[in-house]
Amino acid sequence: MGRAPLGLFLGLLLASPAWADLNSYAIPLADGSLRIQGETVRLYGIYVPPTAATCRANFDPVECGSRAQIALDFKTANDFVACRELAINSDGTLTAICWVDGEDLAGWLLSQGWAFALPGAPYAYQMLQEVARSRGFGLWGFQADVVRVRPR
Repeated sequence: MGRAPLGLFLGLLLASPAWADLNSYAIPLADGSLRIQGETVRLYGIYVPPTAATCRANFDPVECGSRAQIALDFKTANDFVACRELAINSDGTLTAICWVDGEDLAGWLLSQGWAFALPGAPYAYQMLQEVARSRGFGLWGFQADVVRVRPR
C-alpha cells in the first residue's frame, strides 16, 4: 500500500484543530508567540518581525505591545486556543499550529500583514502573505516604524 502524500497530511493537519495537544486561553507575547498552559508556543511557518510598540487606548488600563501582539490579543481574547505541537525547539519552546474558533492563527496573522511566511511554509501561507502585501495590510502598508527582518 502506498503512503499518502505529505501535502495531503499537512493539509489535514492545518485544517484540523480536533487534534489539539494544548487547549486553553493564551497570552500573546511581544515576539508573536503565545503562552499557553505554561508553555511558550511559536506559530508554525511564520516569522513575526519586531515592530515598535503600539497602544490600544480604548481599554482600561491601556494595553501596549508589538503590533502582532496586540493583533493576537484581539484575536484570542476570551477564546480558547487549540494547538497541535509539531516540534520542541532547542530553547524549550514549542512550534505548533494553533487555531481560534477553527481559524489558523498563523494564517490569520499573515492575512492581516503582521507576519512573514518562512521559506518552506505551506503554499497557502505564501499566498496569504502575497494578498496582504498586494493590499498594503500591516507591515506592507505605510512605514510607521522600521521593521528589522531577521530569521530566528
